[in-house]
Amino acid sequence: MTTARKDIPDHKPRPWVDLLVSIIIPSVILMKLSGDEYLGNVWALLVGLAFPLGWGLFELIRYRKKNFIAVLGVISVGLTGGIGLMAIDAQWLAVKEAAVPLVIGLAVLISTRTKYPLVRTLLYNPNVLDVDKIQQSLQERGCEAEFENRLMKASYFFAGTFLFSAIMNYILARWIVTSPSGTQAFNEELGRMTLVSYPMIAIPSMVMMIAIFFYLWRTIRRLTGHTLEEVLSPAAGGQGDKGD
Repeated sequence: MTTARKDIPDHKPRPWVDLLVSIIIPSVILMKLSGDEYLGNVWALLVGLAFPLGWGLFELIRYRKKNFIAVLGVISVGLTGGIGLMAIDAQWLAVKEAAVPLVIGLAVLISTRTKYPLVRTLLYNPNVLDVDKIQQSLQERGCEAEFENRLMKASYFFAGTFLFSAIMNYILARWIVTSPSGTQAFNEELGRMTLVSYPMIAIPSMVMMIAIFFYLWRTIRRLTGHTLEEVLSPAAGGQGDKGD
């Protein structure tokens, strides 16, 4: 078991690769190569969606990222392809686009009733913050209950970012993708929607995530007295125990 874990490489975020493979390349293929003189609408859809689908599967297999968010991403791309290939009413694309972040948001809320709220996994975790050092300081100051309350609020804010994504995804899909699925126009509109979703949804969601992390850090600083550099995980470039 230990040897198997050591064989799994650490996953390091590669936002520019993600942007290129999951958004830019598929969008260009769908918008520019769906005509009969190029790939045609069926092959353009298959090739375009093969990039984010293949990348998602690679991440799952290579880095053992067996979390439901990664799995939902792969399922989402597969459903998009199914809607296009089976010529299902395009309105279901909007439903699917809204359903994926909505499911994640609901999972975040449900996780707050368990021992492992998702906000701990994604924001308050040893890869980002020196959790042991923070918990020790909270215990010494008797602030654990107040911190847990703030962490719960952060979870609600976190769920809110996915609600925002769900609403915006639905609006964007209904606004841009209006042609029947299985057509060249549908592919082009799908590519346009994918491209537009980054500045209209992904970037605002990222800003909200940063704001939530800032809220969490301000809480940690007030309750423990540590600076951000002192509580950052050594893996994230923090000082670790050297700040004590």
